[in-house]
Amino acid sequence: MLGTVGLYGVIAYSVSQRRREIGVRMALGAQKSSVYALVMKESVWLSLAGISGGLLCSVAVTMMLRNLLFGVSRWDGVTLGGVAGLLLAASLVASYLPARRAASLDPMQALRAE
Repeated sequence: MLGTVGLYGVIAYSVSQRRREIGVRMALGAQKSSVYALVMKESVWLSLAGISGGLLCSVAVTMMLRNLLFGVSRWDGVTLGGVAGLLLAASLVASYLPARRAASLDPMQALRAE
């Protein structure tokens, strides 16, 4: 939950910083779907980087704690894959709201701001 809220904050901040750019894109004729794709692609790359780093760290930690693991293998792919999939789905849900906000941005207001 904490990771999802953190990712939402990072994506929302990124979208707010790129408001003028998104406004220019929409003023030049970009479709809402392309704005959705722009924001979602950024969040997917960010999520995949975090998930891959987390998977590497979790494997390293299980190697160090192998004497404390009873009844669970070190390379439990189902658990690691399930958690990675759940985190990726949560990150997509967390980035949907900033993407929707960016796609509904009025280009004239974005260009007049600042």
